[in-house]
Amino acid sequence: MYLKDLKFSLWADFIEREYLDHEFKKLIKDGIINGATSNPAIFKNAILSSGAYKEQLSTLGSLSPKQKYEALALYDIQKAADILQPLYENGDDGYVSIEVDPYLCDDAEATIEEGKRLFSEINRKNVMIKVPATEAGYRAMRELVSSGIPVNATLIFKKEQALSCAKAFREGLANGRAEVDTVISVFVSRVDRALDEELAKNGLDVALSGIYNSADIYAEVEKMGVKGCRTLFASTGVKDNSLPPHYYIENLLAYNSVNTAPVDTIKAFHFSGAKERALPISAQIITEHFEKIKGLGIDFDAVLDKQISDGLESFKEAFKEILESL
Repeated sequence: MYLKDLKFSLWADFIEREYLDHEFKKLIKDGIINGATSNPAIFKNAILSSGAYKEQLSTLGSLSPKQKYEALALYDIQKAADILQPLYENGDDGYVSIEVDPYLCDDAEATIEEGKRLFSEINRKNVMIKVPATEAGYRAMRELVSSGIPVNATLIFKKEQALSCAKAFREGLANGRAEVDTVISVFVSRVDRALDEELAKNGLDVALSGIYNSADIYAEVEKMGVKGCRTLFASTGVKDNSLPPHYYIENLLAYNSVNTAPVDTIKAFHFSGAKERALPISAQIITEHFEKIKGLGIDFDAVLDKQISDGLESFKEAFKEILESL
């Protein structure tokens, strides 16, 4: 744990082969991170921009593009899992996540099949299978958890999504025979990027909507009390230079939670960020903020729906670009 008294963990939202061999190990040794996450966009940037993959790629000529991608990605996930293994054995997270093919987001059976296959091929207990929070995804989450596979439910913007994930995890645990760790990944900064320009024009406080929305979701997940399940705050890098780089980490510090962020964001928080608990936030404060947004004629629910749709499309596009390049 980064902060043991809060049971608060920091996971690096980054995977790249040379990084795993060097800086990743140092961040773990120094007690700064205790887990890692990946997604198609992260692998796209790593595979297409780093020369570290050329040698392995040269041996994969006869494989399909998706098989080549999986060979590269699974190698990195195995490497990260092995480096994190001592933390996992000590009960200090030690998880690394890999996402199923985003084009399967509306196909429960295909998601289940791929999730089980990836977990089996990686063959490491400290791997989480990332599944987007769609109707098909909830079914897949339940089945994967019941099969003893840790799950990272991803691309969550709405309370209804989070509660559906928690319910799926609870049902999966009830149907299974093993305790399984799970996380519910709530995306934060994208909400502010969608709203802040309009809020600023109307004199409303900015850089708060993502935090308040996430804080509200966190409170509801905690009320569910699903064993082994935590809220993970994602999309916590800062795009607005007027904010400190560690803004979304320190303002979402919460008991029994995880924050996954870019490495530079984590370093900024480690060296400069406040380490006091920030959540829970008063329900009245949250309600008043969103009432002001509603008063501007903004349909916040529609904003969140668009973020979900755009997020799925961005992961699909990144995945498509990887396959086309291979």
